[in-house]
Amino acid sequence: MADMKSGGQFAFEPSARPVVAIAGGGLFPVRRIFCIGRNYAEHVREMGSDPKSTPPVFFTKPADAVVASGAEIPYPQATEDLHFEGELVIALKGGGRNIDAAAAEALIFGYAAGCDLTRRDLQAAAKNAGSPWDAAKGFDHSAPV
Repeated sequence: MADMKSGGQFAFEPSARPVVAIAGGGLFPVRRIFCIGRNYAEHVREMGSDPKSTPPVFFTKPADAVVASGAEIPYPQATEDLHFEGELVIALKGGGRNIDAAAAEALIFGYAAGCDLTRRDLQAAAKNAGSPWDAAKGFDHSAPV
């Protein structure tokens, strides 16, 4: 792979980085979306599991799944069972590895309301097959903020 700093050229123009509008002005660049599931007891029960014996799961959504507030969201293909969940979004301005809990708060840029859209029928099929949830969680327009 070519190093862009050494003069490499893109084979084609890359997509713009997804952004979220900031209350009061400006744009927040979205790099990654990390999600936590099965961390709310009532929802764990709703999905047929016991919250005492079901640990949270971690998954990701592609950054370009972000949808700006107020945008129209088309119904996704390949599903007949679309669910939505309100989420707390924590936007980080920094990151790293092995961050001390006391230092973690300094990495927070701000908070937002989000919506996690899930194609539940595809998620159930993936769970039954022991497969990842990517098709159920990481589709276009699946992360309104």
